[in-house]
Amino acid sequence: MALKDWIFLSFLIVKCFFVVKVEGMVQEKEDATIPITTLSPPEGNTTFLGGTTWCVARAGARQFDLQNALDWACGLGMADCRPIQAGGPCFEPNTLLSHASFAFNTYYQQNGNSDIACNFGGTAILTKINPSHEKCIYVTSSPRIENMKSEAPPFTKERLSIMWSKIAMILLLLYSGS
Repeated sequence: MALKDWIFLSFLIVKCFFVVKVEGMVQEKEDATIPITTLSPPEGNTTFLGGTTWCVARAGARQFDLQNALDWACGLGMADCRPIQAGGPCFEPNTLLSHASFAFNTYYQQNGNSDIACNFGGTAILTKINPSHEKCIYVTSSPRIENMKSEAPPFTKERLSIMWSKIAMILLLLYSGS
């Protein structure tokens, strides 16, 4: 095995070790916190503070910025953008501003109505005026958030260590065989 392969493999194993240590510290910190029951709404949740709000695209925002924000909301942001696709109930009007508004609001509602969830690089703004029209209904809350519970067991420090150890061993076997 070449020297550069050993260096790479050593670096990878050290990196795995640090990931396990950092993940373990985060898990320990999380486990150590005691939840405090409060009757006040979460910070930044304007739905409860000032009535129902929607997140829409800011009129006058640059087209390039709107398109990037729309792509992010429908991609990595995981907003359900099927209604703004051709044939969907929110496809018309077929404008970037309209499609971005729908996607922004979907993301905003799915992420707890937090002010920060309605930013999109400055291309979005909160409104108290319902932007729904004809068959296109803008949601006001997401059942997906309320019903989101994982049935998978949480990663413990031990399980995380075992997982990274197995990955390191597989990499070692792959590199030693070449």
